[in-house]
Amino acid sequence: MIGDRWSRTFSLGLIGVASFSSLLPIVLAVMNALKTTTEIGSNPLALPTQLHWENFSSAWRNAQLGPSLLHSAEVASLTILMVCVTATPCAYVLARQKGKVWRFITFYFMATITVPVQLYLYPLYFMFAKLGLVNSIPAVALIYTAMFSPFAIFLLRTYALAIPVALEEAAQVDGAKPWQIFWYVILPMMRPGLLTVAIIVGLNAWNEFVIAVTFLQNDSNVTAIVRFYNLTGQYSTDWGEMLSAAVIIVLPIVVIFVLLQRQFIDGMTSGAVKS
Repeated sequence: MIGDRWSRTFSLGLIGVASFSSLLPIVLAVMNALKTTTEIGSNPLALPTQLHWENFSSAWRNAQLGPSLLHSAEVASLTILMVCVTATPCAYVLARQKGKVWRFITFYFMATITVPVQLYLYPLYFMFAKLGLVNSIPAVALIYTAMFSPFAIFLLRTYALAIPVALEEAAQVDGAKPWQIFWYVILPMMRPGLLTVAIIVGLNAWNEFVIAVTFLQNDSNVTAIVRFYNLTGQYSTDWGEMLSAAVIIVLPIVVIFVLLQRQFIDGMTSGAVKS
């Protein structure tokens, strides 16, 4: 009895520490977004003496966050669509095929996750410049698709491995064609994994900076994260305005994640347990 109570107290303590650690940066960002630069410099941990809501309007106007947030949403949406469309059938094939060649292909996709983007940034930019694809949002989404697809394939493969082959055999007996088996049998059972992949890929595409600042150099199509970087001055920075822009950029992601957190956790745990 005492052991159970101690275990429960210890677990609640760990949850409290984890919650505090994860919420503290957000609370500090919101709190300092309502201060002046002088107040932030003097004591960033103190509460604001006066709420400077004008920081948000100034950040929205100076960083042109309205159009840039739409561009970020466009890049993230295209990336999610292309990753899910390409990674799902690839993961299914890799889960069903056997042999050394297929194991090597699986290992190849897993190994590409560790390759840093800086390794191929220059040759990729040179090729895209030759093709006239610089300052193109679909082209950036294509790069993100290549970057995030190996992870998506690796994750979705665990869901495909957990689907009994007997279901496919039963569908074949009923006269279903291969594409019908994939569309009506496999795809619905991989839906939790697809949602998990969509959330993770969307977060990464929304927050990615190196590719965005390299391939989107026109002010008419830059993403929000690039606009946020441009708020940094050469000699001085309005930290209140900058933190207000950060809060505005992060807010949509936080809202979406809170709304989909149950499906995200279910998808991650489901894939881990079934595999």
